[in-house]
Amino acid sequence: MQARVKVYIIYIMRNCDTHKWANLGRAGPLLTLAGFLFAGPAQAAGHLEPSGHPLGLWAVGLFIVAYALVISEEFTRLKKSTPVLVAAGLIWMLVPLVARQDAADGAIVLDAARESLLDYGELLLFLLAAMTYVNALSERQVFAALRGWLALRGFNLRVLFWVTGILSFFLSAAIDNLTTALVMGGVLLGISSNRRFLTLSCINIVVAANAGGAWSAFGDITTLMVWQAGRVDFFEFFALFWPSLIGYFVTAACLHLALPSGLQVETPGHAVVLRRGGLGVVVLFALTLTTAVSFQEFLGLPPVMGMMLGLGYLKVYGHHLREPGARRDASGVGDQTPFDVFSYIARAEWDTLLFFYGVILCVGGLAAMGYMELLANMSYVSLGPTTANILVGIASAVVDNIPIMAAVLEMDPLMSHGQWLLVTLTAGIGGSLLSIGSAAGVALMGQARGNYTFFSHLRWTPAIALGYGASIGAHLLVNRALF
Repeated sequence: MQARVKVYIIYIMRNCDTHKWANLGRAGPLLTLAGFLFAGPAQAAGHLEPSGHPLGLWAVGLFIVAYALVISEEFTRLKKSTPVLVAAGLIWMLVPLVARQDAADGAIVLDAARESLLDYGELLLFLLAAMTYVNALSERQVFAALRGWLALRGFNLRVLFWVTGILSFFLSAAIDNLTTALVMGGVLLGISSNRRFLTLSCINIVVAANAGGAWSAFGDITTLMVWQAGRVDFFEFFALFWPSLIGYFVTAACLHLALPSGLQVETPGHAVVLRRGGLGVVVLFALTLTTAVSFQEFLGLPPVMGMMLGLGYLKVYGHHLREPGARRDASGVGDQTPFDVFSYIARAEWDTLLFFYGVILCVGGLAAMGYMELLANMSYVSLGPTTANILVGIASAVVDNIPIMAAVLEMDPLMSHGQWLLVTLTAGIGGSLLSIGSAAGVALMGQARGNYTFFSHLRWTPAIALGYGASIGAHLLVNRALF
């Protein structure tokens, strides 16, 4: 009976209007951190009944150490999935020990573990299908042909700066910002060797790719997580189009003023030709994304089921291309390059996919012990949702936005629709403040080594912050009816 009363109290607290509590306290950052670490799950209305078990602090420490190793990957050469996989297993070993040894708590632990595994399973299969298509597009030389087409247009450097930026903004809405950055970075490196132009253009691409990913459910891992969690519907993300575009344009306009002029574009000698079936893969990828949206919007089914159906499209098409007669052109020779879907699956970013497992399971374990709800009370209740969501974006420039968004979803703060869109916007665009804040920035630092660095990006952080603030202001104004 006592347990049922506590459950009802938790339910009432989670479903009342906590916005009225926003001014209860203004704890400073140090006090907030200290309260989070030392209050323990005994003070959090989490998934478990409060137990105050000291092993909860060990779980928090494991996650901090694991993520410190992830951040230092460039120096330690340790794959980022390794520490979080270990931490996830150890944290979930501690969860049953923190729980009380009765049937009710045992069921809660099991349900929490299954919920985390289900969240990851949907994300894994969705991304696996998307990565397979991206690998197929790359192998059929679709991206190389795009780079060659742009390089042969005869644009001057200032026009090319805007063309690559705008293309990055829209391309990242369909594919991930990492692939977008690498494709556009390859264009830049092939047409100019001017260091100042390359530096500013790389920053422009990073900002555009991250901003473009914020207004589409497919544009970024964080938007995908929010969509699959059911917080925002697919078409509702389009409300962020103008705030994202304004934020990008403000930063790009600042960078444009510093561009060099009068430089010649270094064009390649010939255009790249698509391999046979390349356009077919493009069409099937668009059809797959449409299928995923349709499964959720019209059938009420998880979008991952539509993505897996789309993977079936690719396999059927691949079987057709593997037929001897299907690979011959008018000359009778044809493209003999094999089309092997399983090879594209094997080339998926498995380190990244396993990293997502570790992060989601780590955060799920901390949530099961009550820490995420405790953190929500110390941030979204004490600071208010608008301030907390803006800080989420700033934090994502230092710490990857994926664990931050996973934590926000586990906190599940009671927010208006406009606030859920705001945290999606800030988590996506906030990573542009530093070059290490997004996969796009990290990838370009490796691709354009010497031309685009952490400190060259840092020099223009004020301009990026101006765009970040403009995007937030535009959202608060344009979408004020959603708050």
